[in-house]
Amino acid sequence: MTKTDRKPESGQRASKGAGFWKILRLSLDEHQQRHLLLFVLALILTAIIIPKGGFVPDYYSPGDIVSRDIKAPKDLLIPDLPLTETKRQEAEDAVLPFYDFDPKTAVDTAERLVQALKLVSGQAEPSGTSETLRKGVEGVLGISLSDQEYSAFVKLRVGSGNLARLRSAVTQALSKNIVGNLQLFQPDQQRGITIRDLVSQKETVAPALQDVVGVGDAQEALNQGIEGIGEFSAKERQVLLSVVQKLLRPNLTFNKNETEARKRLAREGVKPVLFQVKKGEMIVREGERVSEEQIKKLRAMRELGSDYSTLRTGLGLLLCTMLLVFSCHRYARRNIRKYQPVNRDLLFLGLTFIGLFVLIKLSIFVFTALESAFPYIDSTSYHYLLPFAVGAMLVRIVLNSEIALIFAVLSSLLLGVLFGDNLFITFYALVGSLTGAHWVRQCKERSTLYHAGLRISLVNALLIFAIHLMAGRAFDPQLLYKLGFGLVSGFLCAVTVNGTIPLVESIFKYTTDIKLLELANMNKPVLRELMIQAPGTYHHSVIVGNLVEAAAEVINANPLLARVAAYYHDVGKIRKPLYFVENLGNQENRHDKLAPSMSALILMSHVKDGVEIARENKLGENLVDIIRQHHGTALIKFFYDKAKNKEDPGVQQVDERDYRYPGPKPQTREAALIMLADAVEAASRTLTEPTPARIQGMVQKIVNNIFIDGQLDECELTLKDLHNIAKSFNLILAGIFHHRIDYPEPAYKERDKDAAKRKNGEDTNREPAKETKDKEAEPAKSGAEDLKRLGMS
Repeated sequence: MTKTDRKPESGQRASKGAGFWKILRLSLDEHQQRHLLLFVLALILTAIIIPKGGFVPDYYSPGDIVSRDIKAPKDLLIPDLPLTETKRQEAEDAVLPFYDFDPKTAVDTAERLVQALKLVSGQAEPSGTSETLRKGVEGVLGISLSDQEYSAFVKLRVGSGNLARLRSAVTQALSKNIVGNLQLFQPDQQRGITIRDLVSQKETVAPALQDVVGVGDAQEALNQGIEGIGEFSAKERQVLLSVVQKLLRPNLTFNKNETEARKRLAREGVKPVLFQVKKGEMIVREGERVSEEQIKKLRAMRELGSDYSTLRTGLGLLLCTMLLVFSCHRYARRNIRKYQPVNRDLLFLGLTFIGLFVLIKLSIFVFTALESAFPYIDSTSYHYLLPFAVGAMLVRIVLNSEIALIFAVLSSLLLGVLFGDNLFITFYALVGSLTGAHWVRQCKERSTLYHAGLRISLVNALLIFAIHLMAGRAFDPQLLYKLGFGLVSGFLCAVTVNGTIPLVESIFKYTTDIKLLELANMNKPVLRELMIQAPGTYHHSVIVGNLVEAAAEVINANPLLARVAAYYHDVGKIRKPLYFVENLGNQENRHDKLAPSMSALILMSHVKDGVEIARENKLGENLVDIIRQHHGTALIKFFYDKAKNKEDPGVQQVDERDYRYPGPKPQTREAALIMLADAVEAASRTLTEPTPARIQGMVQKIVNNIFIDGQLDECELTLKDLHNIAKSFNLILAGIFHHRIDYPEPAYKERDKDAAKRKNGEDTNREPAKETKDKEAEPAKSGAEDLKRLGMS
């Protein structure tokens, strides 16, 4: 017999456990979904690993005593952040204040004043000015005048000669460099400034600019210039001066935006100051007082994260992780018989991977905080407290040992990368994971987890001691801390797995051995209903459970799964119990009034009904699969032969496919065991004298018929397994049908019985031969009907 891959239907059904796959199935097939999931897993693991986790280097203050030697893991160019900041500040301070100079300010101011005076001088009567004239004057000046100022201004009468003198006086007075606030300008004047001519756009650097006046000094110069024009009265000079003061603007202005932009560019233009650290260079030695310079290197090493923050390294790590994940998955799928995960299993494995690495990262942050609280404990000692074996234990409980092995190898290698290519961490995680996965192989009770945790603790302690010797270190108190943490780690693994299993069962609808123990409780509502509605089927299921449990132990299958599945394999008969012979009792057989095809449909319906009832009661996909497969595609021979005998030669022949169960054939050893035990237990009722020889012949015949019919082609049973299964069935059935000694009744009971018979007129010497014959005939008839029900002759 050869093992075939699981059918796509099963894989698609299993993938319904995750809503994410419901969407992806619309556009991707199952093969593409698996590749996408593996790629996403590699991407997320890379994102978790890139920020290097660990405790190197430690946090120290100047003068602290270093607890261990710290070396550079590779060639590093470490930035000197304080020196870099100093140089950037120097570059920023070297930028001179930036000023804009407008050389047209003096000429424009004088020209506007002269044009306004010409405008008002052209009026015959000043009192007759209109609003249009006022708007014109204010428009030329570019300012607003009050009513008093305007009235005084329009009364001015300036000749052409005075206008020229006035233009010259204003231009000369405003020809200097005028700033808005001379006091604020003086610090910049001493440093020097950069001046940009707004007309020519040329920039000049004035180290110590001279001939700079404030707005007040410019106003004083204007007053003196206007006083030099003798034709103006004091009142007229006051009017002119007030108007010119409003026109006065600084021609040298500070450009704050440009100055800040140039400082920012100068700061950004300074490259980080780096100092080189060679690979293996001793940064600080154990027992030394750490200096400020060494602290700079330690902080820089932590911030650099051994160059994992660079994009190039991240892409390389992603590529390596993808190759590792895909290679292991493909190798295991092609070469390991039991490694056949469906999409639901891959989703569970991916989330377990991510959960494990997130747990490790969070633990690293917690332990980093503990360093300051317990400085006497070496930071690397906390590594051995981490529950590395959690993932492999969980996978072993939920799936199988082969998948757990692949998980342990992958997770250990990637954990070594997470801790800075630490080979010792890889050893520690791998050995602990394999130990934990081994001791939870058949976790039938919660205490098994703690027994496994104890063994992990012991193995961890031995491995820590071996690693300490490999590293060539002396025996010191740190070894005791590490040993203590290793012992506690096993307990943490047990506690974490114990709390996670119910969550996994609920989310992914897995049926673990612990869940099976809950389902094995005979007080479950569905089993109680089966006992009441179909007592014969209930009794039959219990005996089948005993048969398959013993056989599963012989062939190293899962005895608990086989026994619990046997309890529920015929649960579909609850809906039509009286159509199955084991529940009839002395009632009339209802199949006598039905056509053979209808009887066959009723028999086949108990499989479909069983699947529905199992899903309604959330028994799990493992039990649902076994319920669907426990008859395989077997032929219902009794009704097929009955239909053949009634066949009319002129009518279409009976199709054998109409009298076969829909299948599929058993895919697992447990399903095959239930198929065999179901048939053997039913056929055993037909034996009138169940001697060991007859039981052995009957078992061999049933097993051979099922094998020849091809029902075992898709499971993992070998011929040797079938031989051991038959021997186990023989042993159990011989115990069930063992002979008892016919003990004689006491003398007083015999006398009482004879007296009662004489009183009733019965012959006490008459042998009840006919009664005995009838009692022997009834079980034979019932057994024959059971055999016909199975389709066997």
